[in-house]
Amino acid sequence: MDKFILYSAEDGAYALTQAGIVAVIVIAGILVLLTAFLASRAMNIAAISDTEQENKAAKTKEKTGKKLFSTKQLVVSALGIALAFALSYVKIIPMPWGGSVTLCSMLFITLIGFWYGPAIGLTAGLAYGLLQFVQDGASYMLNPLQVFLDYIFAFTALGVSGFFNKTKHGLVTGYIVAVLARGAFHVLGGYLYWMDYMPDNFPSQLASIYPFCYNYSFLLLEAVLTIIIISIPAVKKALIKIGRTVQG
Repeated sequence: MDKFILYSAEDGAYALTQAGIVAVIVIAGILVLLTAFLASRAMNIAAISDTEQENKAAKTKEKTGKKLFSTKQLVVSALGIALAFALSYVKIIPMPWGGSVTLCSMLFITLIGFWYGPAIGLTAGLAYGLLQFVQDGASYMLNPLQVFLDYIFAFTALGVSGFFNKTKHGLVTGYIVAVLARGAFHVLGGYLYWMDYMPDNFPSQLASIYPFCYNYSFLLLEAVLTIIIISIPAVKKALIKIGRTVQG
């Protein structure tokens, strides 16, 4: 285990080795492939109707054709995760204790869920969470639950946007719910772990609300910025056009 994770007695924390980082990236890559597979399966299932036996031959042909989209789904999912990861480096407002307002990085994970449904969106969110873990959390881990709350569960939660892919105003609604869901895991991690690391002079009367206010301050600010951007008529029209293309 020491080959992948090292413990620092001085800091009381764990850190991934280079081999550990490579292992996490490989797992994230496998999850991207799994996302593409789930997308392909979803398209194939949607293309077949059990109640139209007279069109079985045509449906079989359509199903075969849909398999070609597995490459498209792989490219779209990988591109969405890559864009989200790249934009997570564009920190408009970096926060002092982790987290930041980025340039719409969460949007591209929620788009995957919105376009392809919750199973695919959650898988993409999980892959993205592993990449975020490598980016920000691999050098300082308190314990496995803290890692899961701050990275695995939190970023996987962005995929809940998929539950709104067939509802009116589903993109905005799904995005808001996804951001709130992500924040809930960060807040829980804050209460369970990070408040113990606050300075001794931190006001005790703020302890009960600080994790909530801290985490949702940057998440909701980015959410507002993103919603404003995707509500611009030209951007909204472009997203609709892109959605029809990647789903077709």
